Amino acid sequence: MLTRISSSSFQPLKAPGTASHGEPLLKPEGPYAILGWSEGDFASGIAPSRSTMFGARGAALLSDGSLWVSDTGHHRILGWRRTPTTDNAPADIVIGQTDFAKEGRNGKADPTAASVNVPTGICGYRGGLAVADAWNHRVLIWKRVPTASNQPADIVLGQPDAASVHANLGKDSPTAQTMNWPYGVAEIEGRLFVADTGNRRVLIWDDPHETGQPANHVLGQTTFDNRNENAGADIGSIGMRWPHGIAIWNGKLAVSDAGNNRIMLWSSMPQSNGTPCDTVIGQSDLSSCDHNGASYYPSDATMNMPYAIGVHGQRLIVADTANSRMTAFADSGTGAAADRLSCQPDFASKGDNRWGFPERDTVCWPYGLSILGDTIAIADSGNNRILLWELA
Repeated sequence: MLTRISSSSFQPLKAPGTASHGEPLLKPEGPYAILGWSEGDFASGIAPSRSTMFGARGAALLSDGSLWVSDTGHHRILGWRRTPTTDNAPADIVIGQTDFAKEGRNGKADPTAASVNVPTGICGYRGGLAVADAWNHRVLIWKRVPTASNQPADIVLGQPDAASVHANLGKDSPTAQTMNWPYGVAEIEGRLFVADTGNRRVLIWDDPHETGQPANHVLGQTTFDNRNENAGADIGSIGMRWPHGIAIWNGKLAVSDAGNNRIMLWSSMPQSNGTPCDTVIGQSDLSSCDHNGASYYPSDATMNMPYAIGVHGQRLIVADTANSRMTAFADSGTGAAADRLSCQPDFASKGDNRWGFPERDTVCWPYGLSILGDTIAIADSGNNRILLWELA
């Protein structure tokens, strides 16, 4: 019989000496609602249902009051017509499976405009919805927020049609029309930004309106036909290794370059392909890439595979994924330190669920986040759940 051990019995690993606690990023009392998880049930989220999840990697709080989740391991999108206020509220809409009890890549059928295979990033886009359908190597766009289960997407980017799913159309080199494991999507100033992660680049569409449309701009590479890690050069201001999250912060474009353990920042919106970034946070300079600054222990100025970012007021919020914590920055200079922290006791601590069992206020590999007003939705992937939390 499994005996439950309180997380208070575990001592988080941290650097010796005094560690800064910072101010709380999230309200200390914890999330006001948790979806997909029951306290004490460590196997929750495995079997698909209206109220369970498996490795959810994306969440989107939309201005119409709805909530959308990429239930990644179940290969489906879940929708709540109104953002829940209570734990384990059942979803209203499912896309990608014939019913809430089914799972499987593309619904265990041929791919369509209503199927997904490892969906990850998700966001509102021009009054509709955009989803990074990662292992179908495409992005799906609904022009209006879906109102019914398995409503097909209106636009497919990254493929010539809804039936095609090969990375880079089965070729060695990418083009402005292809993708390889796109993991992140974001709307910025009416344009669509896609973290085309497997091609180690960010693609930008000024006005996506038809299936197969080529991107207008690329960052992370100097041309559309290159997919080399760090743009085929030493780590620097142009190349990326594993881009994921995208946001606009005080007029600066921010991209989470998870593979290089940093956030890249452009002081203004780039106007040409391969524009170099101006500063980075998470590293002390533009040429460094080690996680936690080449230390086992984190600090207020280091990161370990930061996947998701968002903005609240004047601060950039970071899901510091492999450190299983949430941080926030007010300073955008290279090597800047975070001044807000949640989910760990101090900036020198790390560990999934603080090296214990899941609690209401812990995270295990947070992959995605969405912010609307003072509410943040965190895709707490390793705990198979979504946290709905008020920012402090």
